Amino acid sequence: MTVIDILTRVDAICQKYDKYDVEKLNGANVAGEDPFARLYGSVDAEISQCEEKAEAAKQEKSRAAVVAINAEIRRTKAKLIEEDMPKLMRLAVKKVKGLTKEELTTRSELVSALPDRIQSIPDGSATAAKSNGGWGASGSRPGGGIKFDSTSDGKFDDEYFKGTEESNKFRQEYEMRKMKQDAGLDAIGEGLETLRNMAADMNEELDRQVPLMDEMDDKVDRANADLKNTNVRLKQTILQMRSSRNFCIDIVLLCVILGIAAYLYNVLKK
Repeated sequence: MTVIDILTRVDAICQKYDKYDVEKLNGANVAGEDPFARLYGSVDAEISQCEEKAEAAKQEKSRAAVVAINAEIRRTKAKLIEEDMPKLMRLAVKKVKGLTKEELTTRSELVSALPDRIQSIPDGSATAAKSNGGWGASGSRPGGGIKFDSTSDGKFDDEYFKGTEESNKFRQEYEMRKMKQDAGLDAIGEGLETLRNMAADMNEELDRQVPLMDEMDDKVDRANADLKNTNVRLKQTILQMRSSRNFCIDIVLLCVILGIAAYLYNVLKK
């Protein structure tokens, strides 16, 4: 994890929990439920963080890290001046129940001191001259054009733009990770292409199997009908055989009875 990632995460965590800092809200001498107190505490905390980052940028030796820190400071300063300060000014002049005129005046003085404090934070760029009107009610940013950092004599040479060893390593690491990411995306693309081809083949095979399945269903239906008809004919045949067998047995028994009767008649006649 690089220094830039650490600073970014720390800044995000601090911004997330700053609004719950009761001590900073109490430091404004206003109740914690007051919107002005919450917003002023948040702005004051962000200014303090920017000042700490500016001090860290002075001690940082890596140009890439310094550029990233200064960019983060500039973004925070722009947010404070363009978004938070107008809201804070409206809340400062808003009348609140329980506040005296002296306290409202103190609020306005606290807010009017914030723009100079914000602009005084070094962000790696040469600041323009402040406008005569100072901070206006419109919330516009003081200062005019943009100036680039330059050497003491105002000249630029090849050595000035030459990257350091650490910045070169950072660039090489970035290129390597980009190449690995591209290779991974290519592998994922090939896998998806293979899956797409397999799905197309399966669809074609299913289309070929559908007529065969329909033919099998027809044959099974015909076989079931033939089996039912065969069962009916077999039942009828069994009933017929049973009735003829009974007739034969009756004739045999009748012959036996007649034979016994003839025998007895002959015996009794003698």
